[in-house]
Amino acid sequence: MSAVQHTSTGPGHGQVRVAGSARADVYAVLATALAALSLLIVALLWTGGGGLRELADGGTAALASAGRLTGLLSADLLLLQVLLLARIPLAERAFGQDRLARWHRWAGFTSFHLLLAHLVLITLGYTGAGGGGPVAVFVDLVVTYPGMLLALAGTLLLVLVVVTSLRAARRRLRYESWHLLHLYAYLGIALAVPHQLWTGAEFVSSPAATAYWWSLYLLATAAVLAYRVALPLWRSLYHRLAVSHVVAEAPGLVSVYLRGRGLRRLPVRAGQFFLWRFRDGPGWTRAHPYSLSGPPRGDLLRITVKDLGDGSARAASLRPGTRVYVEGPYGRLTGEHYRGGPVTMLACGVGITPLLALLWELPYRPGQATLLYRARDAADLAFRAELDWLAEHRGVRVVTLLGPRARPGSWLPYGHSGPPAEALRRLVPDLPLHDVYVCGPDEWTEAVRRAARAAGIPAEQLHTERFAW
Repeated sequence: MSAVQHTSTGPGHGQVRVAGSARADVYAVLATALAALSLLIVALLWTGGGGLRELADGGTAALASAGRLTGLLSADLLLLQVLLLARIPLAERAFGQDRLARWHRWAGFTSFHLLLAHLVLITLGYTGAGGGGPVAVFVDLVVTYPGMLLALAGTLLLVLVVVTSLRAARRRLRYESWHLLHLYAYLGIALAVPHQLWTGAEFVSSPAATAYWWSLYLLATAAVLAYRVALPLWRSLYHRLAVSHVVAEAPGLVSVYLRGRGLRRLPVRAGQFFLWRFRDGPGWTRAHPYSLSGPPRGDLLRITVKDLGDGSARAASLRPGTRVYVEGPYGRLTGEHYRGGPVTMLACGVGITPLLALLWELPYRPGQATLLYRARDAADLAFRAELDWLAEHRGVRVVTLLGPRARPGSWLPYGHSGPPAEALRRLVPDLPLHDVYVCGPDEWTEAVRRAARAAGIPAEQLHTERFAW
């Protein structure tokens, strides 16, 4: 994908993207309201079933009632958690992958804690009502109540997912292994929730309650099947993506070029990423998240992969003709929120890939774009020929920031003194007038975000997307 093959989108598109951003904001407000409404409905169903009255009575009835409430809230959050990362296009556009992932984690851990509380409270409630020890009562509930054996199996799977989602565990796992284990959450939810649909008082107490719970359960199931299974499979089969060739960009950094059928119909924008599966041998089913490093074209796509010591190392050895399966596109680090006018990009390491694609696509005028490119040394700088072309033909100002970190947690290299915000203002004096796009390692991105906010950048002009998992 040589420099002369790229074209920009032309003037006037900034206004279209602002309108798209406004629509995304409407979707965000609507989705948030619907999520809050679902939790309110759960509380009302519990109240309508006598939950408050039993709670006020005290004793074992109160324990059982509290157990039912925590179970209901846990079930609702489990299903909302599934919807958050079901890859629903409207949700992706409205919130972005990083925000959805944070909410997904919050909903997941909260629902898990509520699930544990549900098990304890229900067991204690039945223990007080019928006699016998808690262990004997728990075993009796699991063995005799419909769906409880499945629920126990589902709970154990959810325990596995929660444990491997803890920060300490994630540090010891490759992304591909974590992603594969995380898929067991779907099976855990599918096994844990149905027992409540079959026997729970608030689930079957009225036609309205039954309709609500089954609708939510079926909606979550349909969303996963449609957007995580059917749509990726259809796109992969229709577009028939295959590796065209591989090019070395810098030490440990390669670009993979892909060809396919009807790529103009692929609804992808510069700055977005896919989950990629290359049929290159054992382990090909594990997905790898890579951004496009050039604007999408009708006959060619490009991703750039850094060798991080996991499955990404295989990218350099991909052979022409290797079939590729994709999920996506995902992410909102796109030109949709670009207002037109001056823009600054801040990239660190492989974070240059989505920002380079945006530099090709955005309709800025000559001299309006600045790229601050952070790397350890000059050998780590990628795409020099393309950046030179952009500097010469589109007036992009490229500033390289080379060297070791000035200090732990700093986004600047050694030799830059003063507060981070002042350094940013020195590099780009009129920065508050710019749209600012940031991509790099999570800690570095957060340091840049803090510096940009301290330098006077309004939140709506600061565009980041974190890829930490």
